[in-house]
Amino acid sequence: MTTIHAYTSDQRVQDAPHSDLRRARAASCSIIPTTTGAAAAIGKVIPELKGKLDGIAHRVPVVTGSLVDLIVKLSKPATVEEINSALESSENETLCFMRDPIVSSDIIGSSYGSIFD
Repeated sequence: MTTIHAYTSDQRVQDAPHSDLRRARAASCSIIPTTTGAAAAIGKVIPELKGKLDGIAHRVPVVTGSLVDLIVKLSKPATVEEINSALESSENETLCFMRDPIVSSDIIGSSYGSIFD
């Protein structure tokens, strides 16, 4: 799994010393590859996935927002339409299924925990 998200307060606004040389670089003007705890966190929430995910994060200079690129191996073939239908039928107060062509700034202020686009 790959996460792409806004840089964090652990990163520098301008090039400055940091124990992680990539995080020492100016976050506001760099795409910074780094580690992520997201894969391990999913294993805590969904125990059957514990130890089955690995990931990397790319921190980017945006105000807010995250994107997850998740590659999965399914037990049987599925079409894009079937996957979209399953997610759309799962839509609730925390998951939004979005068909509109959105960008990260469109989600600012959203009450959803996740938006599937």
